[in-house]
Amino acid sequence: MKLQQPRLQGQSTHVDCDGCHRGQCPLDWGDACGVFGIYAPGEEVSRITYFGLFALQHRGQESAGIAAWHPLEGMQLHKAAGLAFQVFSEQTLRNLIGDVALGHVRYAPSGTSVVANAEPTLGRGRFGPFAIGHNGNLLNAQALYEQLAAVGAQPDGNSDAGVMAALLSRSDADTLEDAIVQMMGQIEGAYSLVLLAPRRIIAVRDPYGVRPLCIGRLSENRWVVASETCALHTVGADFVREVEPGEMVTIDANGLTSRQVIEPTRKACCIFEFIYFARPDSHIYGRSVYMSRQRMGHLLAQQAPVDADLVIPVPESAIPHAMGYAQVAKIPYGEGFIKNRYIHRTFIAPDQRLRELGVKMKLSPLKEAVSGKRLVVVDDSIVRGTTTGPEIQLLRDAGAREIHLRINCPPIRYGCYYGVDTSARVDELIAARMSVEDIREHLGADSLEYLDMKNLITAVGLPKNNFCTACFDNHYPIPIPRELKAAKASEPAGEGRLYEQDVAKA
Repeated sequence: MKLQQPRLQGQSTHVDCDGCHRGQCPLDWGDACGVFGIYAPGEEVSRITYFGLFALQHRGQESAGIAAWHPLEGMQLHKAAGLAFQVFSEQTLRNLIGDVALGHVRYAPSGTSVVANAEPTLGRGRFGPFAIGHNGNLLNAQALYEQLAAVGAQPDGNSDAGVMAALLSRSDADTLEDAIVQMMGQIEGAYSLVLLAPRRIIAVRDPYGVRPLCIGRLSENRWVVASETCALHTVGADFVREVEPGEMVTIDANGLTSRQVIEPTRKACCIFEFIYFARPDSHIYGRSVYMSRQRMGHLLAQQAPVDADLVIPVPESAIPHAMGYAQVAKIPYGEGFIKNRYIHRTFIAPDQRLRELGVKMKLSPLKEAVSGKRLVVVDDSIVRGTTTGPEIQLLRDAGAREIHLRINCPPIRYGCYYGVDTSARVDELIAARMSVEDIREHLGADSLEYLDMKNLITAVGLPKNNFCTACFDNHYPIPIPRELKAAKASEPAGEGRLYEQDVAKA
């Protein structure tokens, strides 16, 4: 019998949620999810959470959800496919009452149901009801799923979030915090979690700190936790500190209580947070994401100079990179593309057909600005090359005389298993199957240069062992099970992970 999520009092919708990581197979380069939690007696916590999700919308654009708890109404939940402003209305926010709330935005792994995967996920243990929001990826989720199914507790949704909710629901612990400690001893991989429980929120980070998670204060004993510091500013909170790797933080009427559950052996924050994922106005490890990106551009200009008339970014994430390049190269900076800001970032499109269509939908070349010019086109990364090639062709068609492509990270040759939707297949990652010269020719650029690893680390300004750089160098800080690597590498392109029992049933 499947473990059913409780239908709690006041819940505005009830979806068999399986979290944002069903199908979390490394097949596409998608964004990380965003989580936001708040403890603020007397405040409109659901409304504040809504604006927190707005600030984190760049981390996931496929679905959004908010859970809230009230002593009379109990656990309430509203979630659906779409952007935050599409999912919530004045009425739904008014219906989500209480002093504590949890919000989540997610991206879509390819081949998965958007509605079925929306978070937060609900559960109930001997200690009462809870909701969980997750950013990351568990490496042993398959084994845990099978163990749960064998004892009649098969999680709904077949996902990391569903597995964790089932583990917590079956725990013999007297408190949710003790159940989380037990769970952290069972799960392996990357996870930044926010949990909602009666009268409190709980923040948890894996012992490597792969995904960011921070704490902010609204006022005396009114607190928020969020995936990025940019969300703190949006809701008027002051940054307090990051949740440390391996730490669990409970926030309730007694304030902030910390428990170091697992002692970290090393930090391994995803370096791509600095390159692309995080919003430019966020800070991670005390470092400005914006300034780090500008320094990447500075160092790339020194590493790979070229004679040109104009430096242009591929908007919008590459803008700080391109500004930095232009400053050091002493080449004018300008716009070569106009972006339709109402089109989602193409990395997050749910299938290849929409990605290819999305390039023309989201970018229009400025013919008057680029015609007859030698261009330096600056981008943050190249994953497959399926969007970069069409972008170059748009500039050619607009009359660009030369196009020199400059990429602000090393070539991406390996898949991610820690919650970023990339490919583990050689035929998906262009740098895994082509040399730099072959990529240049394939894309149609006049020259192509990547920022090297040394300069990337220098730009961020912290030692390399603070970061996970596995997608560049194949050095995975958390060991990847051999069978997981084999399974991901052998999956057909465009398919996501389903648990094996369900594949057999399909």
